[in-house]
Amino acid sequence: MNRGNVERIIDDLRCNWSRCGLVEGDVVLVHSSLKKLLNLLKERYKEAVTPEIVYASLMSTLGSEGTLLLPLFNFEFTSKGYFNIYETPSQMGVLTEIGRMKKDSVRTGHPVYSFSVVGKLSYLFKGIDNVSGYGSDSPFSKLHEMNGKVAVIGLTDRNSMTSYHYVEERNLVEYRYFKDFTGTYIDANHVKKIKTYKLFVRDLQKGVRADMNRMMDYLWSIGAYKGDRHDEGYGMRTIEFKDLYCETDRIIKSGRAIDYLYSLDR
Repeated sequence: MNRGNVERIIDDLRCNWSRCGLVEGDVVLVHSSLKKLLNLLKERYKEAVTPEIVYASLMSTLGSEGTLLLPLFNFEFTSKGYFNIYETPSQMGVLTEIGRMKKDSVRTGHPVYSFSVVGKLSYLFKGIDNVSGYGSDSPFSKLHEMNGKVAVIGLTDRNSMTSYHYVEERNLVEYRYFKDFTGTYIDANHVKKIKTYKLFVRDLQKGVRADMNRMMDYLWSIGAYKGDRHDEGYGMRTIEFKDLYCETDRIIKSGRAIDYLYSLDR
């Protein structure tokens, strides 16, 4: 693909991301599935568009003052008991692996729920090694503290919005509990240790099933989400993290989490 076409596609995507609520200087966590988007772009521009172009468009939208978080979630620590902060790949899609491999990327330390952070304020995430995946010292909490945003491309809330679990942990909801996982951990100094981390997991014995798409519809109904639904246009929506937190917190405190956030297998 020639340079002119690349720049044209980046401009197209940047305009769309801006329409969907991203602005220069944002601190934003992006969840993504690019399959539909890349197919749409191929159809529009008559040639294959690489995920690297999508990544470049996000960085261009955020500008030199912005900060991008990408989820590098990998669940093998819970089953195989191994994590290497430099080598363990993301299981969250091609865009996240692009972020992980950037030389200026900061990777946070939880072996299941780690993040790649690039941009102006990435240094604030350096050294974060939260014991609990969604804890008060986690990247979720830092994003909340920084008045950041969450953006989702091509996914429903059920398949993306892990930030709900941060709110659930802050409220110590009764349908989840803390579970320890221990394994071999290679840290940022290449030191091998045996470490234990926590996850605030669903209570499977009670038949708890994550079921957050009803919350997604509610957030659309009150105007908290901006942009396009996951199956419309280029599929990006954004939300202010404080709005996500406040609405989810209110639902939980009102005893209505089962109506919006989880269901029970009967």
